[in-house]
Amino acid sequence: MLGRPSFPRPRARVASAAVLAVALGLAVLPAEAGILSGMGLRDDRPSHVQEALRQSAQLEASGDHASAEALRALASTPQAEWMTTGTPGQVRQQVRRAMERAQSTDLPPVLVAYNLPFRDCSQYSSGGSSGVAEYKAWIDGFAEGIRGEAVVVLEPDSLGLIPWYTGAHGEPDACRPAGADPATAAEDRFEMLSYAVDALTTLPDTRVYLDGTNSGWLAVGDAADRLVRAGVERADGFALNVSNFETTEKQLRYGTWISKCIHYGTAVDPGDFAGCGSQYYPATADDVSTWGRTDAWYAEHVDSARNGPSGPGDLARFVVDTSRNGQGPWTPEQSFPDPQPWCNPPGRGLGSPPSTDTGHELADAFLWVKIPGESDGECHRGRGSEVPDPAWGRVAPPAGAWFPEQALDLVENADPPLRR
Repeated sequence: MLGRPSFPRPRARVASAAVLAVALGLAVLPAEAGILSGMGLRDDRPSHVQEALRQSAQLEASGDHASAEALRALASTPQAEWMTTGTPGQVRQQVRRAMERAQSTDLPPVLVAYNLPFRDCSQYSSGGSSGVAEYKAWIDGFAEGIRGEAVVVLEPDSLGLIPWYTGAHGEPDACRPAGADPATAAEDRFEMLSYAVDALTTLPDTRVYLDGTNSGWLAVGDAADRLVRAGVERADGFALNVSNFETTEKQLRYGTWISKCIHYGTAVDPGDFAGCGSQYYPATADDVSTWGRTDAWYAEHVDSARNGPSGPGDLARFVVDTSRNGQGPWTPEQSFPDPQPWCNPPGRGLGSPPSTDTGHELADAFLWVKIPGESDGECHRGRGSEVPDPAWGRVAPPAGAWFPEQALDLVENADPPLRR
């Protein structure tokens, strides 16, 4: 087996270099191999692994050996472990169990903290802590459970869906959940994220990535502004495309622009995040051939600036969730009142397997953060809560539950093809 690789730490933090590998109680190959793949399952495997293997056994019994093998390969590919509820003591124990599973493989787990108040803007994945004090106690418990190396993806969607917030461009967010105080909800969100960053970065071998949304969502300047407010300069960077389907190619450019916009808004023209070039201007989001215009904006206003970065070490780093982006985002063939392209879209595929071999100077890793095969929610496409999802011809399982049809869809459409 090759040695464990290392890569540069970002400028915001100094700690011992460690390989960023993905583990969910599964052994993996080193990053130099270009792929991290599972090497054996144990009885303490998480529930989604059990679901995948149960479905695989059913397919094997029916004679569909190819699909059964593909699902076994999916189950053995390292994926993140989500912590979504519980008391401080309970989440401490959940994290410790994840750490113990990882210790037997000598690889750090990827942990997702997902318990903010009004998470998912109280939609399909609603829930979370009841308030600021409860969340801080919960994240303290989460941090106390970490023993050794770990990677934490902190609160997906938390910066894309901020209750009662007005972004860098002066446009109010649509997230206005019942029960959230319009006067304090946004600042509470930043306070909790900042607290979590500090609680987790005090751990010497823990890497922390905030929510950076994806290239189909926030404009670059808005994403950068929110990240700075949440404490990205004290973290290890940000995570892109979590639970989404945007292509890796687009995320690498989007992430680079966010990193440079963070530098622009903090060192070149402090506070002017709204002035940053983005996927929407001077580029056109849906026409990648125009994205060179935004590359040129950063070359002129950041790379060549008097206070521009001296090199990649001056820029924030990022990770990309490639779990379901092998076929890119969904474009519905029929019209829906609300197409919800992010919610269980059909015809999608697994993306690049987890690896630290990204080929990009700012991208620390490709990870499977979202669990492939777990539902995004009921996805009614704007047709009412009692109507089956027309994209699948059935009512989809609740968010987080296993979705057998989608799991098969993902393995059959994987790009690159799933290694078996």
